[in-house]
Amino acid sequence: MYDLTIIGAGWAGFNAALRAKELGLEVCLIDSHQIGGTCLNYGCIPTKTLINCAKLFSLAKKSSSFGIETDNLRVNLDIIQEKKDKVILQLKQGMQSRLSGIDFINSRAQIISSQEVKIDGRIISSKSILIATGSQPLELAKLKFDRKKIISSDEALAHFEIPRSLLIVGGGVIGCEFASLYSIFGAEVTIVEKMPQLLPAEDGEIAKKLEVVFKKKGINVVTGADISTMDLEPYSKILVCVGRVPNIMGLGLENLGVELEHNQIMVDEYLQSSQGHIYAAGDCTARMMLAHYAAYQGVTAAENIFSSRSQKADNLIVPSCIFTEPQIASVGLKQEDALRAGLKINVHRLDFRASAMARIVDEVDGFIKIVANEENDRIVGASIIGPQATELISTLVVAISAGLTIKQIRGMIFAHPTFSESLHEALHRPQAQA
Repeated sequence: MYDLTIIGAGWAGFNAALRAKELGLEVCLIDSHQIGGTCLNYGCIPTKTLINCAKLFSLAKKSSSFGIETDNLRVNLDIIQEKKDKVILQLKQGMQSRLSGIDFINSRAQIISSQEVKIDGRIISSKSILIATGSQPLELAKLKFDRKKIISSDEALAHFEIPRSLLIVGGGVIGCEFASLYSIFGAEVTIVEKMPQLLPAEDGEIAKKLEVVFKKKGINVVTGADISTMDLEPYSKILVCVGRVPNIMGLGLENLGVELEHNQIMVDEYLQSSQGHIYAAGDCTARMMLAHYAAYQGVTAAENIFSSRSQKADNLIVPSCIFTEPQIASVGLKQEDALRAGLKINVHRLDFRASAMARIVDEVDGFIKIVANEENDRIVGASIIGPQATELISTLVVAISAGLTIKQIRGMIFAHPTFSESLHEALHRPQAQA
C-alpha cells in the first residue's frame, strides 16, 4: 500500500510528489499523458518559448535604431518549432530525473474507493489520494473545435503556424498573449471580448493601455462583442480562448460522493474533499488556474496528508503574469478592488518614459502603479504594464508578504540603472489619494 497516490503529473501533482518524497512517504504518481501536464506541454512553457522567439524577431526589426544593420530578416517556423520542442524535452527530462524514488505510471486512472485506484486492469491501494488532473480548454456550444479552422490553444501550440488572418475569441490572458505573438509574426489579428475591456480581471487602466498598444500594432480590438453576430468566413483560423474547465471526466468521482460544483472539486481550506482520504490541488479545484498556485496547492496538500491537516492553503498573495508585448503583472489588491473594499489608499506611479533603462533598451510603453493603505502605509497591491513586468512583480510579492511600508522601501538602495529601481522611484513620486 502506498502512503499517497497522485493522479496527474502536472505542476500540482509533480510538486506534491516531490514534497511527499521529501517527507518520507511512499508515493505513486499516475498520468495518462505526458509528465509536466498542460504547463509544460501545452501551456506556459511552449507559449513563452514562442513569445521569446517573437520578442527577438521584434527586436531585430528595430535593430537599425541601435546601429545594427540586418538584411534579409525572415522567420523560419521549422527552427522555431524545433526550439520549442527542445525546451519542452529538456525540462521534461529534468522532471523525470527528479522522480527517482517515486513510482511513475503512465496510465489512465479511475478511483473506485477513497483508498483504491484502478489502472491497467489492476487495483492499487493507498492511504490517501490526491487528484491533480488539471484543466482543459473550454469549448463554446456555438463554436466547437474542429481542430482545423476552429482551434484551441492546444492545437495552436502543438503545430505553430502563422495564419493570414486570425480571429481570437476571448480577450483574457491566453487570448491577449496569442494576439501579441501572432501579430509580431505578421498575422492580421482580430481579438474579441464580450466584456467591456480586455483582461477583465486586471486593473482597468492597465487593460486600457494594452488596448491602445494593441491598436498601434495593428491588432483589431473589439470589446463588448457578441460572437454570434460576427461573420467568421473571412478568417483563416479562429482561436477560441474563453477559459478553461477542470479535467475530471472518467475519474469516477460521481460514484464516490465527492462534492462537485460546476465540475470543480470542492475542497476545504486544507485541500481535503468531502471524502476524507481524497484531496485535490491545482486547476481541478478551479480556485486560481495558475501553474505557480497549483504548485503551492500541491505542496500544501502533501504536507497536510503527511501531518493531518496542519497547513491551510490560504496564501492569497499570488502574482499574475501576462506575457504580452508589453508585459503585464499584478499582485494583491488592484486600485478598484481597494476602493470597493472601502480602503483609503495612496496610489504611487511611475511612467516607464522616466526610466533610464527603459530609454536604453527603447521600451518605454507602460507604467507602474503601487497601492498603499493610507492608514498604515503598507503596500497592499501593485499593477505593472511595461518592460520586465513579470520579473519586477516578485519584488512586490515580497513587499506585500512581509508587510513592508512605503517608508521602509524608500529607505532601501536599488541599483542604477535597472528596471527594478523604477519600483523605488515610483514610491518617491507625488502620490494620488483615492
